[in-house]
Amino acid sequence: MALFEQWQKYAEEKQSGPDGVKFWETYFSTETDIYKKILEEKPDKNTVKGYAEKFGVDLMTMVGFLDGINESLKEKNPLEEIEEDSEVNLDYEEELLYKNMVDAKADWLYHLPQWDALIPEERRKELYKEQKLSKTVVKGQKIGRNDPCPCGSGKKYKKCCGRDM
Repeated sequence: MALFEQWQKYAEEKQSGPDGVKFWETYFSTETDIYKKILEEKPDKNTVKGYAEKFGVDLMTMVGFLDGINESLKEKNPLEEIEEDSEVNLDYEEELLYKNMVDAKADWLYHLPQWDALIPEERRKELYKEQKLSKTVVKGQKIGRNDPCPCGSGKKYKKCCGRDM
């Protein structure tokens, strides 16, 4: 079984267990420590096992981290295929990583002081605003009671699909 699949099963089991909240609290704390390190100095390519050793975490935690950062990388890692000796990268796009942290509502990550050296505060505010505005939901036009029913029956909405309203 590939490491990514093992991670998914592992996280699901831990999450559904009696210590599910504690599992995620511990994971997010570890994730924060890793982000602090990679924001200070982008690491070179390494194996999954090599990164786990470098950051002092177990293999499953490292795979979980790789899963979380993958969408922010310049070159995505093939998560479904990785094994412990697979070479992976953590070469992230700074602004994309920041916006993805905002999207994930991970305020403990996008407020890290290590961002100060990477992206000026004004630009971070702009990125935050861009990301929040990109999630605006656009609603369709409201159907009036006396409008033709959108199902195409030819009846008024109030006499057709809107009857149960």
